Amino acid sequence: MKVLGLSGSMRKEGNTAQLIQVILGQCKNAGLKTEFVTLAGKKIHPCLGCLKCMEKKWCVIENDDWGEIAQKVLECEVLVIGSPTYYYDITGQLKNFIDRSYSLYHDRRLSGKKGIAVAVNASMGAERAAATIEGFLGAHEFASLGAVTGTGTDEGDIMKDAKAVAHAKKTGDKIVRLLKPR
Repeated sequence: MKVLGLSGSMRKEGNTAQLIQVILGQCKNAGLKTEFVTLAGKKIHPCLGCLKCMEKKWCVIENDDWGEIAQKVLECEVLVIGSPTYYYDITGQLKNFIDRSYSLYHDRRLSGKKGIAVAVNASMGAERAAATIEGFLGAHEFASLGAVTGTGTDEGDIMKDAKAVAHAKKTGDKIVRLLKPR
């Protein structure tokens, strides 16, 4: 897989998922292999802070969906990771996923991949949510391809945010240029 879209929204087809899908659509239309994963309906336990991952090089919590999704992140070249804005930041579900990725940090297993932050807000906070995601990308030494933010409350509203949709399409095109050089 080349480009993985990961939505931290609890709405399977909510605004965050739709904005990520715009980016993935540009990639798919250009012939790149894409995959979309949502955390909606997934069980992602919080990090225990046990530090056993330092020795194991993998999170020791095994009774949830984190490992399967983390494996997909390890296999992608570009990660498009997004969240709706909950109280001016990312969702708790995505935060749990990110915290557990500490197990991949010790050997810099994500270093060198490319990443894009996506955040959607109802009225404010998308920039802060995007900054949290960019912090995750930076800590893991992803090469940042920027952030896409937009506004939408009800499902589908994001598609009315012409500026966000246009930026998502341009971002998808940027991925295509990077992965399919002429």
